Amino acid sequence: MKRNRLLQSAVFAGMVLFLLSCTPKGKQSADSEHLISDDSLLTLVQRQTFRYFWDAAEPSSGMARERIHLDGIYPQNDQDVITLGGSGFGVMAILSGIERGFITREEDLSRFQKIVAYLAAADRFHGAWPHWLFGPTGKVQPFSQKDDGGDLVETAFMIQGLLTVAEYFREGNETERRLVADITKLWHEVEWDWYTKGENVLYWHWSPNYAWEMNFPVGGYNECLIMYVLAASSPTHPIRPEVYHDGWALKGAIAKDTVYMGLRTILNFYEHNNDPTGPLFWAHYSYLGLNPKGLKDQYADYWQLNVNHAMIHYRYALENPKKYEGYGEKQWGLTSSYSINGYAGHHPGEEDLGVISPTAALSSFPYTPEQSMTFLRYLYTEADSLIGEYGPFDAYSQTHKWFTPRYLAIDQGPIPVMIENHRTGMLWNLFMKNQDVQNGLARLGFTVSKEQ
Repeated sequence: MKRNRLLQSAVFAGMVLFLLSCTPKGKQSADSEHLISDDSLLTLVQRQTFRYFWDAAEPSSGMARERIHLDGIYPQNDQDVITLGGSGFGVMAILSGIERGFITREEDLSRFQKIVAYLAAADRFHGAWPHWLFGPTGKVQPFSQKDDGGDLVETAFMIQGLLTVAEYFREGNETERRLVADITKLWHEVEWDWYTKGENVLYWHWSPNYAWEMNFPVGGYNECLIMYVLAASSPTHPIRPEVYHDGWALKGAIAKDTVYMGLRTILNFYEHNNDPTGPLFWAHYSYLGLNPKGLKDQYADYWQLNVNHAMIHYRYALENPKKYEGYGEKQWGLTSSYSINGYAGHHPGEEDLGVISPTAALSSFPYTPEQSMTFLRYLYTEADSLIGEYGPFDAYSQTHKWFTPRYLAIDQGPIPVMIENHRTGMLWNLFMKNQDVQNGLARLGFTVSKEQ
């Protein structure tokens, strides 16, 4: 694999100095692999990925850039483009920064005030933000020709993050409660029910120029469960339960599972794939705030769903049916990311291109703690040139002798959030406290374990 010695040596030196400061005296060893405790290594990767959303934020908004390329090569003005979904993940990553002592509560509050004020003034379409905004202006940046209006899925990811922030500050001082009120106003303004077109399904997009021409009804299992939960939870524009059961759950067909790599898939992944499982981000995006532990409805046990999904990826890497170099106990996890020819939705089966995306295993820490730690140690103690200033690079392939010194917000964001959920359950606990969310889950027939 091509080396980037200056970058790698600087990052590793900084990493060792930081970890030395975190390791109790008497436990230090000359062997760096033994020197770095699991706890310190988790803190390091959280700190680095947090910095993507704190230090490298787009300055006009305080929100997350869609991408950061350390090689400096960007398409058009992409370095100024804000991602709504990635920023939703980012506000939760920033909250984890308080928990870890990377920033103070006061610094955090100031950033959130800036973000919420920006969102209130930015382009919205029946309450929904677009997939992208142009940072300096707050105006829509088309994601594609007809995707130039409201994006309900990206909006759901943003609202998931904002509601988590609101719970963190809900019992705070007057300034903090003002922030909560401002977030609540944004939440109440999303017209979830309007995005059904009067049908029993939610549509992903609407454009003021192309109306419903994107024609993307969201049904069958993927990353969008949180959109339906929030739509049912809205106190101002809620969907009827039939929208969830007929649209998302396909009138029960979502529960037609199979067995793959010796494990039940729990739900039907074939709706969007030719293979029996999907990319691992499906086990992350909806569950940054929505706690799958003890979460059940008539279709699935969502904890078992996600554990099995992650373990299927792990077992697939061990079996390595395509015989790609490096796959195994130390290197596993496929998800949508940069790829050898642009961008790809990697997952076991047809879409396995020999590309490992670090976010896949690292964001699965709650589900596969031992397997994810083995991969994390590989990245930081054995791999060459796979770590930069904002944590692991987006993707790499030993088979193709390729890696990219680039980051995507939607891949970096779940890493510190899911690691924090693994360590303390902080983001899960905050989001699940929200009374509107509790009402929405009950409305859809979910049960939540008291263990949460």
